[in-house]
Amino acid sequence: MKIPRIVLAGTTSGVGKTSITCSIIHALQKQGYSVQPFKVGPDYIDPSYLSSISNHDTYNLDVWLMGKKQLLNNFISNSKSDISIIEGVMGYYDGFDGHSNFASTHHVATLTKSPTILVLDASKTARSIAATALGFKNFHRNSRIAGIILNKIGSKKHEILCRTALEKTKIPIVGVIPKNSLLNIESRHLGLISTLDNKTLKKQIQKISKTISKSLDISQIIKISKNPMILPKIPKSYPKKIKTTIAVALDTSFNFYYQNNLESLQREGAILKFFSPVKDKKIPKCDGLYIGGGFPEILGDSLEKNRVMKKTIKKLAENNLPIYAECGGLMYLTKSITSNSKKHKMIGLFDAETKMTKKMRLNYTKGSINSKTPISEKKHNFQGHEFHYSQLDSVSSDSKFAYSLKIGEGIKKHQDGMMEYNTLASYGHLYFDSSDYAKIFVNNCVKYSRR
Repeated sequence: MKIPRIVLAGTTSGVGKTSITCSIIHALQKQGYSVQPFKVGPDYIDPSYLSSISNHDTYNLDVWLMGKKQLLNNFISNSKSDISIIEGVMGYYDGFDGHSNFASTHHVATLTKSPTILVLDASKTARSIAATALGFKNFHRNSRIAGIILNKIGSKKHEILCRTALEKTKIPIVGVIPKNSLLNIESRHLGLISTLDNKTLKKQIQKISKTISKSLDISQIIKISKNPMILPKIPKSYPKKIKTTIAVALDTSFNFYYQNNLESLQREGAILKFFSPVKDKKIPKCDGLYIGGGFPEILGDSLEKNRVMKKTIKKLAENNLPIYAECGGLMYLTKSITSNSKKHKMIGLFDAETKMTKKMRLNYTKGSINSKTPISEKKHNFQGHEFHYSQLDSVSSDSKFAYSLKIGEGIKKHQDGMMEYNTLASYGHLYFDSSDYAKIFVNNCVKYSRR
């Protein structure tokens, strides 16, 4: 199966991968191509940028969460546009640890057999940039590097110096982007601000993309994308008959969802109805509830004031509605969220308090699910990830935990997956297709509807 594609990688974090990826998408669209974006790693925020500029849902590609086979299947089955573009994560060879390329951008480029364009930060360097380029090219016997983009070029003289130095590498230069502080997208925590309901940010992305695209050799980029190795065909999957309805919290506070997870629920026969815990007074009639991650602390005051929503969710939980929540969803289900010395009352389903911290907790996670939950029927091992700037304090001593972690911090003493009634909430994020999570959750929703 021939899929035109490229990987956009960086030497480090912060070299401008996201802005440049958005700009390549913009340039390709101007040439009449439809573009399907992908994002390496477990990130939720960068994909919203790529989706905003491409008008296509962005899919994550993470070897740790998915496994090699599932990652490749995910890429092939969702590459339905003219060109697929994969934005990398961190530095090109940065992955799970320092011993191998596992879960790195290079690992994904290898699994998908994709040519890579490497973004180099040219600021504060000249001839030395060739050493950096050669280092990345020669670090692995098959680097897959097919082009270079020079970012943050200070002047025409600076460009000439860099071009001259890079001649001996024989790697084509497919973009030279001038240094311009206005071409930087605002940061939010580790990642970027979600584009959801943010028209100003969307306009900013479009403006940046339009500007940068003028500095790209898009013809050469297209040429690179159209010369990849053949990938295997995979059998089509067909959704099951609709058999249940799941309400999904989606607004500026809760928007961290893997597109694959949502589609996995739909394939198992679920209709998804979206609602806002911030603005709405009612939850759509449903047989199950999914509350994803996000930044509930930002609109803590609005969430607190929506007492009807809080009361409704708590009552549904007490009535044993199957509820699955991750990170921001977990925080929302506790008694309160304290941020900047201000406490906001939340749902209070769990006997614990959420406190925002300056310390970032970012880990891949590994452990076991030890009990029956809304998404699992028996004990089994899992791999996921956690990313949060909060911790749970005053956790009741009789709290029940479904997860035991070998890697990762979790809620308390390497325990995660807090249980109450038929509700499971964790700091950890799971990829549904790595097990039968979607199938089991849907079946539990069906059972609830038949009571």
